[in-house]
Amino acid sequence: MSKELDLKTPLEMLWQWESTKPNAVYLSQPKDGQWINYTWKQVADEVRAMAGVLQAYGFPAGSKIASLSKNDAYWIISDLAIMAAGYVSVPMYPNLNETTVGQILEHSEAKAIFIGKLDEAPWKEMKPGIPKDIVTISTPLWGPKEYDNWNDLTAQHPAITDSPVQPINDLASIIYTSGTTGMPKGVMHKYFNFSYVGTHALNYASVALDSKFFSYLPLCHIAERLLVEIGSIYSGGKVYFAETLESFPANLQHASPNVFLAVPRIWDKFQQKILAKMPQKKLDRFLKIPILKNIVKKKIIAGLGLSEASNVFSGAAPIPASLIEWFKTVGINIQEAYAMTENCCYSHVTLNNKIKIGSVGQPLKYVDVKISDEGEILIKHKALMDGYYKEPEKTNATFEDGYLKTGDQGRIDSDGFLYITGRVKDLFKTDKGKYIAPVPIELAICGNPYVEQSILIGNGIPMPIALLTLSEEGIAANSQAVKDSLSKTRNTINPTLDHHEQVAKYIVLKEPFLVENGLLTPTLKIKRNAVEKKYMENFKSWYNTDGDVLVES
Repeated sequence: MSKELDLKTPLEMLWQWESTKPNAVYLSQPKDGQWINYTWKQVADEVRAMAGVLQAYGFPAGSKIASLSKNDAYWIISDLAIMAAGYVSVPMYPNLNETTVGQILEHSEAKAIFIGKLDEAPWKEMKPGIPKDIVTISTPLWGPKEYDNWNDLTAQHPAITDSPVQPINDLASIIYTSGTTGMPKGVMHKYFNFSYVGTHALNYASVALDSKFFSYLPLCHIAERLLVEIGSIYSGGKVYFAETLESFPANLQHASPNVFLAVPRIWDKFQQKILAKMPQKKLDRFLKIPILKNIVKKKIIAGLGLSEASNVFSGAAPIPASLIEWFKTVGINIQEAYAMTENCCYSHVTLNNKIKIGSVGQPLKYVDVKISDEGEILIKHKALMDGYYKEPEKTNATFEDGYLKTGDQGRIDSDGFLYITGRVKDLFKTDKGKYIAPVPIELAICGNPYVEQSILIGNGIPMPIALLTLSEEGIAANSQAVKDSLSKTRNTINPTLDHHEQVAKYIVLKEPFLVENGLLTPTLKIKRNAVEKKYMENFKSWYNTDGDVLVES
């Protein structure tokens, strides 16, 4: 056991569960419609076996080992094997382009890479970015056949025989950010940070021992990794995975997790799915009938697979207050979480009994938060990043008197609840020289059920305009009905804004913002710079065209 705060590292937790409940299922992986189960003992055996393989290559202690895969059981097993071998993990998004893959592997100086479950088209694009001289290991179940196979390698090399525990202040992982504005930065986290968060966050959020988790968001992202991998290993829980996008609903229903995280766009999809089966007017009518109200709520919650969920989170991006309020009417209390890679996903969360809609909650235990004179949110605790790998200047610029500069603007109310009011770098000036914080306005616009995504633009024009993409409901609706609804939303929101913030036009775009077209990050955040660059030549003509709602021709 590590001395500092009596924290245990992830490997210590693995060996503990292997010893105390070896035959309990830890990872449950669907493949071809069948579930493959891995017990704690089996996972520990696989970890020791692959640690032996990695050490057989003779890499120096602390070498970087990358992982490129969608979520599956071997993502977690390989991550633990990297720890057991004494190396540093470099997780990568499974939908990058060739250039970014090459940049990350070169910048991190990765000696080896695990290649696992990948979709054919992204893999074809990423593969040329992998250097020829890097050791490449194909994981079981889905890994490409052209590389050395995990099972063949573990059969050829002896497994380690001990239960290693790395020093708690050693570097554990370099997590590259999703890159909304350019080359990803490598955020360094040591074992202490994972231990600290795994111990305190689970206690604060009252996550029970033996909890069930469902993994489908990218595990390379700090939120999913901390919630699912670290959360399960510190609670002795069980992890279920999604096999495909098509099987996701059935996989989630099968898992029926106790802890569930979704990003706002997925909550929006869930809402659309529910309303497609039960239109809003019909739902409202049923919810007003006492004898039917609870039956309808239970059916909706069961249909999503959340009947056993006691902790239901939204994170990674702001969520419209209207969406949280809507889910509350059907019996789902969404707890909004606010954190970032640099603070090891440990900052703020709303608890079930302490929810203020519109706020991201109160600080987690031992978190010190304050607002700078410029309105920026500053965070301090013991699990902040060690810095950006090989980027001391950027690291120094990110800290102020020991506080992490989040880049977010916000305010704190008298009860200590934090409200996000925008991003510092997202502020823009109109031609009139007035600054606008776009995020709150964008969230308000997304309260319209016909809107999927919105982004406010104001460079080079007197008043801002909003670029919109339609939801499935919006696409299916009559075009005039959509225009009328958007016009009503504009006329409702504008009077609540200062004059210079009021939106002159709503522009309905033909093409959605996607990861594939470069307008979304792998974590589904809009790349503001990329959107502006793509549509910039149209801003003035759109602004000067008559009408308050325009459809891209």
